[in-house]
Amino acid sequence: MTFVVTENCIKCKYMDCVEVCPVDCFHEGPNFLVIDPEECIDCTLCEPECPAEAIFSEEDLPAGQGHFLELNKELSAQWPVITEKGDPPADAEEWDGKPDKLQHLER
Repeated sequence: MTFVVTENCIKCKYMDCVEVCPVDCFHEGPNFLVIDPEECIDCTLCEPECPAEAIFSEEDLPAGQGHFLELNKELSAQWPVITEKGDPPADAEEWDGKPDKLQHLER
C-alpha cells in the first residue's frame, strides 16, 4: 500500500509532509508534489502533516481522486526527489480547497 498526493496539492505545495518522510519518497514538480509508490513504506507520517489535506492512503482515496495513484507513479519517475521543506507558492492559501485544479498541473 502507498499514500497518494491528490488534487488539492496542485498550486498549494506546502511541503510540510516532506520533512517527516523517513524514506525520501516525495518528488517535486513545478506546482505539485507526488509520492513514489515503490518507495513509500506506508508509515502514515505525511498524511497528518499536510495543511491542504491532500494526502490519502490509496485505500481511502476520495471519490474522483483514484487517477492520482497512477499520476503519482508516473510523475515520481520523472521529477526529482525532495527531502527538505521549501516555501509554498505565495498564493497557496488562495488555491487551497479550490475544485477542479488538475487542469493547472504543470509537468
